[in-house]
Amino acid sequence: MKLKKILGWSSALCLCATIAQAQETNQPADFDQRLKQLQENFERREREMEARFDKKTAAQDAEIEALKKQLAGTATNPPAPPVAETPSTNTVTPEQLKNLSNKVDEMVEAQKKTLMSEFNPAIGFVGETILSQQSKGSPQNDTGYPGGFDVFQRSVELNASASVDPFAKGWVVINGSADASTGQTSLDVEEAALQTTSLPGNLTLTAGQFFGEFGRLSYIHDHELPFVNRPMVLDQYVGGESKTAGVQASWLVPIEHYVNLTAGFGTQFGDSPDAVGSYRSFDAVNYFGRLSTYFDLSDNWQLEGGVSGLFNPDSGNVNAQLAPNGITTLTETRRLVLDGDLKLSYVPLRDNQFNSLTWGNEVLYSDNQYLAGNTGGSPFGETVGAWGMYSYLTYKWSRSWSGGFLFEYVQNDQDSSARTYGYSPYITWAISHWNQLRLQYTHTQPNSATGYQLNDAVYLQWTWIIGSHSHGWQSH
Repeated sequence: MKLKKILGWSSALCLCATIAQAQETNQPADFDQRLKQLQENFERREREMEARFDKKTAAQDAEIEALKKQLAGTATNPPAPPVAETPSTNTVTPEQLKNLSNKVDEMVEAQKKTLMSEFNPAIGFVGETILSQQSKGSPQNDTGYPGGFDVFQRSVELNASASVDPFAKGWVVINGSADASTGQTSLDVEEAALQTTSLPGNLTLTAGQFFGEFGRLSYIHDHELPFVNRPMVLDQYVGGESKTAGVQASWLVPIEHYVNLTAGFGTQFGDSPDAVGSYRSFDAVNYFGRLSTYFDLSDNWQLEGGVSGLFNPDSGNVNAQLAPNGITTLTETRRLVLDGDLKLSYVPLRDNQFNSLTWGNEVLYSDNQYLAGNTGGSPFGETVGAWGMYSYLTYKWSRSWSGGFLFEYVQNDQDSSARTYGYSPYITWAISHWNQLRLQYTHTQPNSATGYQLNDAVYLQWTWIIGSHSHGWQSH
């Protein structure tokens, strides 16, 4: 009956619309005739619809009664063989249900099929050009850049990453860079590693050559730093980037609060390879680890922190460049570096793309043992304890613009009496996610024990990305 009422009302509305249109004409006789004809058509349609509706309802009632009888008969008798008859358009037969199930299965299987490009790696290039102006020449400025004006292509990086299979992913980073003082270029494999994705117990295993997790910024590529140059304390104590060749395991502790523990070992830690010699025991391997956590102080404020350690019982590295107190050679017989880092972030829920504040800090302590030798004298042991730190504050006031200030202090890890301070304001213009400019001024103030001189430098860094970039520009 509801269908009948709906059809009747729709016809009535059509009639009213036609009447309204007809009233706009100026021919009364034609209007009366058309109105009469429309009334007759409406009555005829209504009768036809009623007849169709009654017929359809009767057929459905008969079908329902037949099904009731059939169900009642199956309770005591075996099912009768199917009768060939035309299936009702309003009843879902078992055959239709089976066809529908088959179609669903086909769609699920189609989604599981591998696309032709599914296992092709994501490939990208990163370029980094630095224009600099130094007040002091090299090596008096202790920056690695020549004095005066210089244009330096610090790196051109090729990175590729992809899923190896459902259980692991892999990535490769090849870096071509130039020496700022000599201009010589070199090609180096920075990373080539495999990482599991499906180990039980919140475990992740990484093997190959990669950046070991240590501190806050050691395992960050140069072009990802929030300022132009890596802090001096990381260059001296870690060796720049924390590149290692080895194995690293990461464990996300299964508790409500975020706590992550990472531990690993490798035959290198930093830019300079460890002394290899003819034989390496486990005493000459670098062991490193990091414990990190995270707190939500409020909806807009977050706190991150961690502690790290690096230990090599018998590194065997030789350094003949530094000569404090008449010492001509220093052989590192033990390497120990401790690290603590803390980051406070303001990231509002609503305007996080336009407004944020980051305060990052890291303190490192180096306690290395050396075998020292004077000219014509016997070697003797020496332990040097030194520490350094950096602290920076970055404020982002729009989607494209941010600025900040970096403070640095470091004692030389081979002569703690040699100290250097650094002050660096900087401003960054993110033209897009793939194109970025940064202007920075750096004032370094070393004491006389370092052998370097006070230096003022201006840097303009231009970084760009082509294609995919697996680690991207992040907020550090």
